Formats: sequence, structure tokens, C-alpha cells
Amino acid sequence: MRRLFMILGATLAIGAGLVRADAQTYPTKTVRIVVPYGPGGGVSLLAQQVGQKMQELMKQPVVVDNRPGAGGNLGADLVAKAAPDGYTLLMHSSAMASASSLYAKLPFDPVKDFVPVTMVISTQFVISGSPKNPAANLKEFVALAKEKPGAYNYGSSGPGSSLHLFAEMFSSIAGIKLVHIPYRGDAPMITALIANDIQLAFLPQANGIANVQSNLIRGLGVSGTKRMEQIPDVATAAEQGFKGIEVGSWVALFAPAGTPPDVVQSIQQYVAQALADAQVRPWLLSTSQTPVGNSPAEFDVQYKADIERYAKAIEVAKIPKQE
Repeated sequence: MRRLFMILGATLAIGAGLVRADAQTYPTKTVRIVVPYGPGGGVSLLAQQVGQKMQELMKQPVVVDNRPGAGGNLGADLVAKAAPDGYTLLMHSSAMASASSLYAKLPFDPVKDFVPVTMVISTQFVISGSPKNPAANLKEFVALAKEKPGAYNYGSSGPGSSLHLFAEMFSSIAGIKLVHIPYRGDAPMITALIANDIQLAFLPQANGIANVQSNLIRGLGVSGTKRMEQIPDVATAAEQGFKGIEVGSWVALFAPAGTPPDVVQSIQQYVAQALADAQVRPWLLSTSQTPVGNSPAEFDVQYKADIERYAKAIEVAKIPKQE
């Protein structure tokens, strides 16, 4: 009997050692980063840049898999149901924090089905207008929209996205009625804005600044508490009398629930190293995206706080539940 216990103890010890070894040697095969938006958008470009550097550090292939649809929920659901081994990850916007409040029913639980790995970047919004619309700033846009309630459209990268949420919050604050037109990512939304199919959009800094500087779209305002250095002539929404959207957005990395903590920690460290890279960091800063790379525990606290904050904002703005 004693011999049997000794054999069992040795077997368990070996098994535990193998688990630790697996965590320490992660990764040993291709890592897939699922982006729940279309190619060419801000989240996809970020995943490509960070993923390429992670690939160099990991010495394993890192592929970006675009799975747009349902405001990011299709891609998120795919990752929620993936094996919790660190080889299928989700790079999502702060729409993850608003999903449970915006949708009547989700195929996944934004808290229980995921492990927050790290916030990749934080960003503000460029509140953008069509160059074919006469409004040169938010005040002028609101005045025009009040003259013709329901005649103006705004775009988003899908129902439930942060771009959708903040545009609805702004509409409520400004007292105007706009029609929501969802797109499968930032790129087609910007094309629609240029063509005047939509007249307003909240754009991530990476896309908003570049298009304003190129005179392809108009900068009507910016969120946040101060103007952006790259487009200093564009006043904040608060400066123009519209307070309540001083907050910004983020893009973060998630893993399926049940992913071993050691593996989660390893992924976070690879991301942090990628963000500190001499090529990646300047690129992020040049597009006004602030690299973060915080710990899983730190991001978990902020993620849960944002879920509560967005829930309150949605309630105040009286945004109806999406089906």
C-alpha cells in the first residue's frame, strides 16, 4: 500500500511538473488573435503591429483572424468557446464592457467567459463630420440636426461598439435625433462619411487624426479633457458646451476563461514587451494611441469598473437594448 501511494505521489508530481513546464515554455505553436472587426480598421491595424512583434518575441507564428459582425459579438463568441490554452485570443475594443448592457441576449458572458489579459492601448475620439456637410464644428452640426430631426445619420463599427455608444450619449446630451447606420468596421464607415452617406462618426484617434489632417473628413470636436496636439484647431466637446463625453476608449486582449494564470501572465509580458519596442511604441504615439500593457489584475479591475460605468451611461442615455 505504501508503495502504491509512493507511485501515485510521484505520478502526480510529474503531472504537476508537466503543467508548469507547459506554462513556462508557452507558446509551442501558432497563436491566433481574433479581431471582431473588419480588416483595415483601427483594432485590426493594432493587432497586426503588436502581433508581428509578439511573433518575433515568441518565436512562433502569430496570425490575426478578422471575424466581423454583430458589433464584435461574433468574434468574441468564437473566442469564448475556444480551448483555454492561450492559443486563441481576442483583441477587442471597450465595446466588450458595454455588451451586457446593450444587448438583450448574448451567446457569451463578458465576465465569466473571459480572462482579461491586458489593456493594449487607450485612446480618445475624433468626432468627425462629412466634408459635404456645411457644419464646421459640433455647435453648427447640432443646430442643423435640430432643424431636421431624424434627417442626419451617424455611423459606427457595429451595434454595441464604443463608437455607437458614445454617439448615442452625445445625441442625448445635445438633444438631437440621429439615425444609426452600423458598418462592419472603421474603414467602410469612414468611406461612408467621406461620401456623406453618414454625417457624423466618433472615430478612434488612429483613423480620425490622419483623415482630418488629410482633409478627407472634418474634425467637429474631440472627446477628452484637452485638445489633441496633432489637430489643435479642433475644440473639445466640453469647450463647445457638450459635457459628459470626456472619457475615451481602449483596446485590450482577452483569453478564454480557464486559461492557466501562468500562461495569461506570459501573454501579458509578451504584449508589454511588444508595446515597448523601439518601432511599435513610436508608431502608437504618432497615432495618439497610448500604449498601456498593464497586468491582468490591474486590467481586470478597470474592465469591471467600465462595465458598471457604461451600464449607467446607457441607462442615462436611454439606449434601447439591441437584439
